[in-house]
Amino acid sequence: MMEPATGTTTTTEQKSYSQNQLVLRRFLRHKGAMASMIVLVFVTILAISSIGVGPIPGWWDKDYTRAANVINGGSPTLSLFPFTLGEHPFGQDSTGKDYFALVMRGTQISLLIAFVVGLLSTVIGTIIGGLAGFYRGWVESVLMRLTDLVIVIPLLVLAAVLGKIAASWGVWGLALMLALVTWTGLARLVRGEVLSLREREFVASARAIGTGSRRIIFKHILPNTVGVIIVSATLSIASAILLETALSFLGFGVRPPDVSLGSLISQYQNAFTTRPWLFWWPGLFILAIALTVNFIGDGLRDAFDPRQNRNKD
Repeated sequence: MMEPATGTTTTTEQKSYSQNQLVLRRFLRHKGAMASMIVLVFVTILAISSIGVGPIPGWWDKDYTRAANVINGGSPTLSLFPFTLGEHPFGQDSTGKDYFALVMRGTQISLLIAFVVGLLSTVIGTIIGGLAGFYRGWVESVLMRLTDLVIVIPLLVLAAVLGKIAASWGVWGLALMLALVTWTGLARLVRGEVLSLREREFVASARAIGTGSRRIIFKHILPNTVGVIIVSATLSIASAILLETALSFLGFGVRPPDVSLGSLISQYQNAFTTRPWLFWWPGLFILAIALTVNFIGDGLRDAFDPRQNRNKD
């Protein structure tokens, strides 16, 4: 009699995890996502702590705005064996500015734009998709035609025009304009999820007891679309990094005297053959950020996938 009881207890313990706990366990067991999370956190901490933010100083003593004498042709002084940073680990640009400080500043701006765009585009896409899927009728027609209109216009062209308009608004204005053109994919996904959920039994039961539309949306429907929203938000961050890079490369992104990783590549593209480090360092950081965010998004997608075998958790 004890063996069945033991088996029942074990099964109960295995199934005692909540949905959030199961998602977290799957995500933590995704090796690619965990390694990417470590790299992304390291890059973020390095960019913030090295040159500081605003009035808060960093541990690096060079200023990215200060020109100096060019030493040894501006070559990088970084050495791996033995490991030494030297005076200018990433080298110097043509005016003698420390390139490590410039790349760290560019990383700060690119990360700021990417995360602001990811957050704002997620909010916009969720609201538009949720309203269109829940209310249907003329609300859906108006919102989906607006979505189609934004999709039809080439993303880079639309972002360039809006970026030119927001040039005088600084980094925050550029981030806002990019968010206004990158929400369409999430809006379609959320609309599809809401269309499916609004016909489910728990929504019908909530309506039957007189629950208002707002409460049904925010308490019953949106929590069940959180997986799609979170995964899309991470992928939109990676897309924002690449979009900002493309705009800055074309001259429609971050304006001097500030810099981003994309503007550094654009500014020093002619030095690719003579001083390649001026091109490779910002390119390496762009690649690292975009890849790590995409791997994190893959890990979140696998964690939220309901087809995963829960017995493995």
